[in-house]
Amino acid sequence: MSETWCLATRNPGKLREFRGLLEPFGYLILGLDDLGISAEHEETGNSFGENARLKALSYSAETELPVLGDDSGLEVLALGGRPGIHSARYAGSGATDAQRISKLLEELGAARGKRDARFVCRLALAQKGGLLLESEGTCEGVILDAPRGGGGFGYDPVFYFPELKKTFAELEEREKNVYSHRGRAVRSLLSSILRGGIDSGAA
Repeated sequence: MSETWCLATRNPGKLREFRGLLEPFGYLILGLDDLGISAEHEETGNSFGENARLKALSYSAETELPVLGDDSGLEVLALGGRPGIHSARYAGSGATDAQRISKLLEELGAARGKRDARFVCRLALAQKGGLLLESEGTCEGVILDAPRGGGGFGYDPVFYFPELKKTFAELEEREKNVYSHRGRAVRSLLSSILRGGIDSGAA
């Protein structure tokens, strides 16, 4: 029987990726909308880790299920680590992925610096107001001059992964899950669970 977790997101792309990562291991992943959770909890932390914890702990008050909070983003060397924790709001509230990418490329063009970048994912698992586990995953890459590929979401079309010579938007979903920051963070979290990091009855 599948174990059910709530993923603290309304982002369909993120929900699809986490389902692909966790369902093979027996976890049924439901989003906030699937559970009818309308509450909004602001991300007021100063780091990916703080925001992941805030999401997990805040939304664990809305459901009996374990809640997985994720905060992910892109850090670009030439921009001093921006957009970082502001990745989703980089071009303003309600901006599209294309608008965020356009702003990123515009700023990079002006910066004239190295285009090295990395994706970062921090995860926090909580239940009934208690923090159970945390994990982190990162993936190094380079920002291209223009988008490539029709898959993925967010900054994937301009994030070039040298090891495979493709952008994340050019990878098949299963392939991306092997190398991505989220894939690595999820595997780290599952490894902690298998090592007995939490009581299986609590999560």
